[in-house]
Amino acid sequence: MKQNTRDVAILGGGPAGMFLFKRIVDSGRTDFRVHIFEKTGQLGVGMPYSAAGANDEHVTNVSDNEIPEIVMPISEWVKIAPKELLEHFDINADNFNAYKVLPRLFFGAYLAAQFDMLLGLAAQSGIEVVVRLQCAVDDISDNVVAQKVTVKLSDGMVQDFDDVAICTGHSWPKINEGKIPGYFDSPYPPSKLRFRCDHSVAVMGASLTAIDAIRTLSRWNGTFTVVADNKRRYERHPDSPQFKIVMHSRNGLLPAVRFHLEDSHLHNNSMLSRPEIEAAIIANNGFLSLDYIFERDFKALFIEKDTSFYERIKDLTLEEFVDRMMGSRERMDPFKLLKSEYVEAERSISRHESVYWKELLAELSFAMNYPAKYFSAEDMLRLQTTLMPLISVVIAFIPQGSCEELLALREAGILELITVGKDSIVVPELAGGITYEYTDDENRKQAVHYETFVDCTGQKHLPFDDFPFTGLKATESIAPATLKFQSDAAASAFLAAGNKNVLKTPDGYVLTVPGIAINDSFQVLDADGLPNDRIYVMTVPFIGGYNPDYSGLDFCEEASSRIAKALLSV
Repeated sequence: MKQNTRDVAILGGGPAGMFLFKRIVDSGRTDFRVHIFEKTGQLGVGMPYSAAGANDEHVTNVSDNEIPEIVMPISEWVKIAPKELLEHFDINADNFNAYKVLPRLFFGAYLAAQFDMLLGLAAQSGIEVVVRLQCAVDDISDNVVAQKVTVKLSDGMVQDFDDVAICTGHSWPKINEGKIPGYFDSPYPPSKLRFRCDHSVAVMGASLTAIDAIRTLSRWNGTFTVVADNKRRYERHPDSPQFKIVMHSRNGLLPAVRFHLEDSHLHNNSMLSRPEIEAAIIANNGFLSLDYIFERDFKALFIEKDTSFYERIKDLTLEEFVDRMMGSRERMDPFKLLKSEYVEAERSISRHESVYWKELLAELSFAMNYPAKYFSAEDMLRLQTTLMPLISVVIAFIPQGSCEELLALREAGILELITVGKDSIVVPELAGGITYEYTDDENRKQAVHYETFVDCTGQKHLPFDDFPFTGLKATESIAPATLKFQSDAAASAFLAAGNKNVLKTPDGYVLTVPGIAINDSFQVLDADGLPNDRIYVMTVPFIGGYNPDYSGLDFCEEASSRIAKALLSV
């Protein structure tokens, strides 16, 4: 055993853990001994790209050219991929298209292969790696005296490490599922939705998560056929003549359709640099201004990208811009809008021309995700209620095939989308199913019963109280994520209006946001706001308060870079 070896534990072997491991391997540092703990039997895939998150019918919303570098691009890996895997998904290595989306389980096999390659590279470099599969983490505690982090594993083993990175991925807690017949707290694993139902199914949400559920339910209750020019037709199964899917959305909108990205990795060199952000914070009394980010990291970019669009928006405030964009979407029938955006996206892809305002909105979301912890509480509330609803709709990027299926289901009279507003209530029924209570577009109260209900609102930002590792809570090694208010008057107004997340402290008013507090290096902050240079967190459900928009592999790449910079500086 090497002397002075630093033991680093990566808790979770999905994409997040893989990207962090890659950073360590790339560093060539042989004084690190890396321990990887994964609760399942496979590295690399995580939830979205394994049977826990996908069936054969589920596809990625990114293509090979948009995937951050790991070891080998998919266009090269398909040449050595297992023959049975290629045949199963009807993928031909000779005419592989790097610009098309992929089956998620196929992509998972690719990620698993990349992890294996990284393990091989680590061995070649002399980096010691210990991998434990089928091994979950029960608890974590910080030993301040020994300057170690103690990890308790599900098999009863307790081990100390110099550094721990928590990369435990998605979390789908069950609340009513299993207690209420026909009630599903999430569509995952999607294998549970493989059943026939001769009735209407209520789907809560209209995101990519909802489309996952729709792809599975529709296949088990009918058949898609391609008739011409990618147009599809859907027919119910004889055993499901009354089968129907009713989506329920607060804003009545479907996600936008995937188009050609000029910058396939959402890294725009025109965005504000770290020194510019720091200067902006100093100039604004210690807060980063959301309006400043909107002006500099979004509107200003159109001066060169799209002059005519810039002229249309240059004088708009953030709220006015969102109102204009959301208003134009809300005025159209969502399926007619989907069809028109499908045509726009097809044109964008065939011409290799971006839809710039959508691409730059995605880049804005990516860019502001990391400094969002420096917003005032007022600006975070504006972000949550104003800009994020637009971002969540526009940058979801429905793949073309999914769009074609939604349109086919709509044309067959199978799929409906109802606007239910923010005050809607889902009432679980002990006998089975739910009653959906909402006010419709004509201001009439509705209470509709459904035998089957699937919550498809996606990965929720989980509160501090749900953080699973109680050892860190007990010693106050972690703290709830909060943001300060710039104005006491504004805070008092929110408090008076019933916002339960507004708290008055000895140091002034704060807004409690989801999850735990972290710094720019993803190190946890304790109750005094001090960083812990031994514990890092990139588990997305528990850092959503300070990172309001995390976007898949791009997030994993950026977050792992920031963690590695701190970790490797030791």
